[in-house]
Amino acid sequence: MAFHWYGHLFLGDMMAGHPFAIRIGQGYDCHRLVAGRDLILGGVNVPHEKGLLGHSDADALLHAIIDALLGAAGLKDIGTYFPDSDPKYQGVSSLQLLGETLEMITSEGYTVGNVDATVIAQRPKLAPYIDQMKCNIAEYLDIDVSQVGLKAKTNEGMGALGRQEGIAVFAVALLVKA
Repeated sequence: MAFHWYGHLFLGDMMAGHPFAIRIGQGYDCHRLVAGRDLILGGVNVPHEKGLLGHSDADALLHAIIDALLGAAGLKDIGTYFPDSDPKYQGVSSLQLLGETLEMITSEGYTVGNVDATVIAQRPKLAPYIDQMKCNIAEYLDIDVSQVGLKAKTNEGMGALGRQEGIAVFAVALLVKA
């Protein structure tokens, strides 16, 4: 059997049938900004004249993180487990969905190593809310806040995001086999 050194992890050769001790997943979500809705990101109600359109609370940040976690665990996407056609998810807090996702990945034998996300929003400025978003994510994933990375970027006025038509999020997650 061949062995490979990856940083501080000593991993057996995949060809020998040994699963990797770590898995990485990526997620993406975007929603339109519309009048008459609260803007919820990372479980925080961010003051803004528009909110994200969606079946649940439309928290694009948590949806991207959920997809990254599910992908890292080798599971299906968020729409499979929390379909927008199911009335029980109408207006539901995505923090609840994040908690249910943690249950799914732990039942597969994984713990969360870390998550990292980038929110792309021309407005509003999210810097004052980042710390609370990180705390919410850490609490619902049962990890330390130091294991959550979160950045907010504008789209420099370009495209639909730059015209403030919506918000997009990219996320990655690292899972460790328990």
